[in-house]
Amino acid sequence: MSLQEPSKLLIVDDLPDNLRALDALIRDEQRLVFHAHSGDEALALLLEHEFALAILDVQMPGMDGFELAELMRGTERTRNIPIVFVSAAGRELNYAFKGYETGAVDFLYKPLDPDAVRGKVNVFVALDQQRRETRRQMDALEKSRREQEVLLQELNATQAELQRSLRMRDDFMSLVAHELRTPLNTLFLETQMRTLHLKRGNLQAFSGEQMGAMIKRDERQIKAMIRLIDDMLDVTRMRNGTLSVRPAQVELMGMLERVVSDLSLQAAASGCAISLAPHPPVTGCWDEFRIEQVVVNLLTNALRYGGGCNVEVRVEVEGKCARIDVIDKGKGISPEDVERIFQPFERGARNGEPKGLGLGLYISRQLATAHGGELGVTSTPGQGSTFSLALPCDVLVPCAAVSA
Repeated sequence: MSLQEPSKLLIVDDLPDNLRALDALIRDEQRLVFHAHSGDEALALLLEHEFALAILDVQMPGMDGFELAELMRGTERTRNIPIVFVSAAGRELNYAFKGYETGAVDFLYKPLDPDAVRGKVNVFVALDQQRRETRRQMDALEKSRREQEVLLQELNATQAELQRSLRMRDDFMSLVAHELRTPLNTLFLETQMRTLHLKRGNLQAFSGEQMGAMIKRDERQIKAMIRLIDDMLDVTRMRNGTLSVRPAQVELMGMLERVVSDLSLQAAASGCAISLAPHPPVTGCWDEFRIEQVVVNLLTNALRYGGGCNVEVRVEVEGKCARIDVIDKGKGISPEDVERIFQPFERGARNGEPKGLGLGLYISRQLATAHGGELGVTSTPGQGSTFSLALPCDVLVPCAAVSA
């Protein structure tokens, strides 16, 4: 049996000499003996401590031993404490019968037999030690059970996360293969056509005008593959904490004018136009390349999901914060998808019609956070969406690594 705290014993008698004599009989290193000179003192101790045994004198002024026993049996906390009565009265008064009626486990007459007292106390102390050891073991088992439940929940969560990661990996590899196959197939077909022309000696197919068109087609396919690879590398760097942000003074309106101009042909191919609302120059300390990357992502998505409607770019300065709004008039985003689209490998349309790995918004939000800013969206289904990039104008963000 493991080491335990000493068992507590209560002796109640109105005579100090009787208390000292009984204490001397039952005390040892594994027991704490408490004295009470009256029923009231005994009740106070009973409410404060958990006793292995209570030895009560029957004849006390005020509250006698029988009355104290009845109160103990009527209280939940003290109901199960074993009671031994002690009396100097003669056996003819039949106190023992009344004592057993009040719930006593034994009745002793004075003068006490020391060996009998020690033997009875030893029994109840041993029972108390066993009871507490059993309770300790039960508490330990319950604690172990709770810990095992928590561990099982953690294992289940880990297993579910692992399965999710494996599914995401498989979906991602399938998606990457699909997205890379399109430009690669186009390049392969172009190569086969040129090879066929060369074999047939059809050099007219390589005139200056036609060669220029071929090169532009090749450039588009190569840029598409580079963009996919760059996105995958950015996500890997973010998760490894190695994607750096290098702030410098940037004039925002000039950068936006250049981006809108660069995307004008792509917008025209989608049957719409991109407009930039005029605004005075806005200067801040940002990584121009990364902010441009975010804006390009937002505009590309607006063209992709905008349903052929015009896209508007606005800049607002509120206090010490600059906000870029990219507004489209497309089909909008449902409330349950607003946060989903910012997760990696999630795309705006569930039916898979728009192309892409679903990394643009995830990367963009991480870059916004790295600048001390925010990227969010407000949208009404059927009425379009507004993506807002908020950037602090007066905070010099040190060169830092971005971690997902």
